[in-house]
Amino acid sequence: MKKQQKKSPMKVAFLDRDGTLIFEPPVTEQVNGPEQLRILPGVVEGLKKLIAEGFALVMVTNQDGLGSRSYPQKNFDAVQGALFKRLKKEGVQFYRIFICPHFPKEKCACRKPKVGLLKGFLKKASVDRGASIVVGDHDSDEEFAKNIGIRFYRMETNGAFPRFASLKRETKETAILAECNLDGTGAFSISTGLRFFDHMLEQFSKHSLIDLRIKAKGDLDIDDHHTIEDVGLALGETLKNALGERRGIKRYGFLLPMDDVLVECAVDLGGRPYLAFNASFKREKVGDLPTEMVEHFFRSVAETLKANIHINVKYGTNEHHKIEAIFKAFAKAMKDAVALDPRRKNELPTTKGVL
Repeated sequence: MKKQQKKSPMKVAFLDRDGTLIFEPPVTEQVNGPEQLRILPGVVEGLKKLIAEGFALVMVTNQDGLGSRSYPQKNFDAVQGALFKRLKKEGVQFYRIFICPHFPKEKCACRKPKVGLLKGFLKKASVDRGASIVVGDHDSDEEFAKNIGIRFYRMETNGAFPRFASLKRETKETAILAECNLDGTGAFSISTGLRFFDHMLEQFSKHSLIDLRIKAKGDLDIDDHHTIEDVGLALGETLKNALGERRGIKRYGFLLPMDDVLVECAVDLGGRPYLAFNASFKREKVGDLPTEMVEHFFRSVAETLKANIHINVKYGTNEHHKIEAIFKAFAKAMKDAVALDPRRKNELPTTKGVL
């Protein structure tokens, strides 16, 4: 008798509903009919992207008093049905739905941030908690994520769906995990085996407000070239994937001073890779980072991000300051370029119709 093969752990995106996927009326905090249904900006594209990246979609929602006079079951069912009908047309379907129908005063065991709703599911399903995510708009969603040991992405209530992406890149020379959230706060977790390089990537995350997680293992015993190059390729591709169709972005993005140094960085997220890099270094290394690899890193980013990146060190004498100012200037340029333009809404920033 053949042994049954164990199923691989699945990546799950646990998603709140009201205020995260659909507009939540500020006063009633309740959507009472299909005529009130509004899918929030970026939700459809974001869900399609999650599915493409291998996530199973699981909705976890508190619905106060569902089934009571104040919130008839038929009202909820009509909205839920209309939502799923629209999403199905876009190729989006949910794997499981979990609903808590209780009021807070009932002190049930299933209302978020408690985990009663999911106890059975988490026990039976093989969930990769390290790769799974929770997306929501309230503190209770964040606490819920902590309680089940899964990473949390916050969005503003009734705001745009967060633009995030993850990527695994493996070759004979390197193994890289890269994750980013364009709508983050500048939180980072970086480990490449090159401490000064880590520090520069941390500066990029902090000053761009792009949450960034990079774990890289490379053949540093041979050389640092492969690690730095492949991190650049992975970072560029992850940023590109998070941008999606690039709808609504400002597209262009800086002069940045740092003590004795002035750096100019311009970015165009226009879909065409190009790097112009004008900087010279007198030292072979700063920390454990070869200075010749700075240009190569940005060339790798430009290639997979499909962006024009122009970097000019106008003047400066301190090599550490030069490199740090370059990364900070790139961060500021990216912060501007990926920002959503409220006047542009869901339009592409081009007359060509595609970026």
